[in-house]
Amino acid sequence: MSLTATNGTRVLVTGAGGFIGHHLTSFLVSKGYWVRGVDIKKPEYEETKAHEFLVLDLRKYENCLAATSGIDEVYALAANMGGIGFIETHKAEIVYDNTIINHHTIEAARLNNVKRFLYTSSACIYPGYRQRESNVTPLREEDAYPADAEDGYGWEKLYMERTCRHYFEDYGLETRIVRFHNIFGPLGTYDGGREKSPAAICRKVALAEDGGEIEVWGDGEQTRSYCYIDDCVEGIYRLMRSSYHEPLNLGQDRLISINQLVDIVARIAGKTIRKRHDLSQPQGVRGRNSDNTRLRQVLGWEPRISLEEGLARTYEWICEQLCLAGRLTPDRVKARSAVEHAH
Repeated sequence: MSLTATNGTRVLVTGAGGFIGHHLTSFLVSKGYWVRGVDIKKPEYEETKAHEFLVLDLRKYENCLAATSGIDEVYALAANMGGIGFIETHKAEIVYDNTIINHHTIEAARLNNVKRFLYTSSACIYPGYRQRESNVTPLREEDAYPADAEDGYGWEKLYMERTCRHYFEDYGLETRIVRFHNIFGPLGTYDGGREKSPAAICRKVALAEDGGEIEVWGDGEQTRSYCYIDDCVEGIYRLMRSSYHEPLNLGQDRLISINQLVDIVARIAGKTIRKRHDLSQPQGVRGRNSDNTRLRQVLGWEPRISLEEGLARTYEWICEQLCLAGRLTPDRVKARSAVEHAH
């Protein structure tokens, strides 16, 4: 597997105005690729590094044709999504928007003779019957079937995985499929209803007084694994450069509870935090963890940035944003704790 960037290769990143897409755009530019970013909006927190950025609604087929024109490789990240609170309450909207975006984009890529097409799927495709215990068995790629995906968001992701398979088999389009497991980091949504649990907890802890209380959805014993954004984009890139066509997990394989996640962030903040559990809020599956056996076999690599280090970087950035927004004063932000202290 060659990791040397081919200067002159023209790459499209859809969803380049979003969290992962923005980071991926910067990464690919640093590797020497010519990058076109496309999204319905521009990045929120800093300027894009894309050579060209088009504000387009990819639900419209003609926009997908324009986006993929003259492109060698597509990284398809565009999606209507958010954290568990959003995907549990916007199922019809998510299924409609994402199905149209996905199918228009891959068909346009085929017609424009794109050489490689990477689709970003999700751990939400895994069956609910395999995720009923907090101490969950790590999910292998083959565990996706018999299917019982997350209602709405998970099913449209799983259907698009099958679409990629058929475009490879019938048309020879070199497709790649990555299944994300809870990606987090700076420059992501941290408020407003679409944020995911690491960002939400960092925001709540930052705004809480030392000794104060924050709301935790559910009893806090539901478990997940979390992958830092730098490892995520490295893994995406390595998969695209590989010859592997089947779906592949991308995440950490360290399982922790939401209560433990709160405790880690509190230590990073140097605060004592009490938890108020709200059992009426969405919790998702009881447990979910990534089996990275195949990731190591296929890529000869796996995520390396610790949860503590990733959360420390994320917490620091969210504190900066809260200060800029006037919601937090600098004197209330303690100096970043040593990562060793957060362990």
